[in-house]
Amino acid sequence: MAYGDALGKPTEFLTVEAIVARYGPGGPRDLEGDPALVTDDTQMTLAVGAALLDAAEPTPAALEPLLRERFVAWAHSPDNDRAPGMTCLRACGGLDRGLPWVEATVAGSKGCGANMRVAPAGLVPGYDLDTLAGVAQLQAAMTHGHPTALAASELTAYAVRLLRDGAVLAALPAELRERCRSQRTTYRGDWLGTLWQQPGVATPADFISRGWDECADVLDRLDLALTRPDDGGDPCAATGAGWVAEEALATGLLCAIRHAGEPVTALARAATTSGDSDSIACLAGAFIGAERGMAAWPAPWLDRIEYAGQLARLGRAWD
Repeated sequence: MAYGDALGKPTEFLTVEAIVARYGPGGPRDLEGDPALVTDDTQMTLAVGAALLDAAEPTPAALEPLLRERFVAWAHSPDNDRAPGMTCLRACGGLDRGLPWVEATVAGSKGCGANMRVAPAGLVPGYDLDTLAGVAQLQAAMTHGHPTALAASELTAYAVRLLRDGAVLAALPAELRERCRSQRTTYRGDWLGTLWQQPGVATPADFISRGWDECADVLDRLDLALTRPDDGGDPCAATGAGWVAEEALATGLLCAIRHAGEPVTALARAATTSGDSDSIACLAGAFIGAERGMAAWPAPWLDRIEYAGQLARLGRAWD
């Protein structure tokens, strides 16, 4: 995940043409700098991971204060200078003031900040699928209250879990589509409380079903893209620019599936995009890493990535 984030960091606000002019048609294929800097995507992933690692048990009561503490610490960190998302900053401001998270969250936001940081939830051993879903949705909901942010975060963590447990990338779209179908009206009130009570929403099922339906729609676009020959162009043209959670999931998956046998190429392709390149590439890296492990990546990268020690700590904890 961090490798993809680092490759996408310098390309995030560039056009595909500008990226190709700088790096060539293959896109960025090696880490820049020593250490190679990451963005808020990795920083917030580390925040989520540390909260999960420190929790005595995976319950809302145990996790919410830990996530709050870690998110607020990130917001105040001097390293929080990597073009962080305004939704995360705004919500963390409310958390810092002590607001209940259902009041601090940005209810209408489904930005990819909700799921670019959720991969650790798919790696923790011992979570059953209900716990996985609750953890993934809660960490998203504390900043991004839109139902699609919740559903896309659960799908992202579920994809990581499936890959960690032996699934292959090509099988993921069908598995995720089935998850959309089976969970469409499941509102996890024990984790989400009164979040569903928003203007124009009649029931919890009505609230959450919108999120699952939007995720199913983007999976339709992913399926269509995978039936067509790769034109070598911008993946965002097929599955979206990735600024919102469901599109970041789909476009990251598209790059990972297209180049499943060439991990560095998958990250380079994800970073050579017109949209939220660092988030797309970090999710592509999370998926390939969950499937193939550290052997997928160039060995020199291990010590060159920023936050190498913290990343290794989480990796050792959940190996």
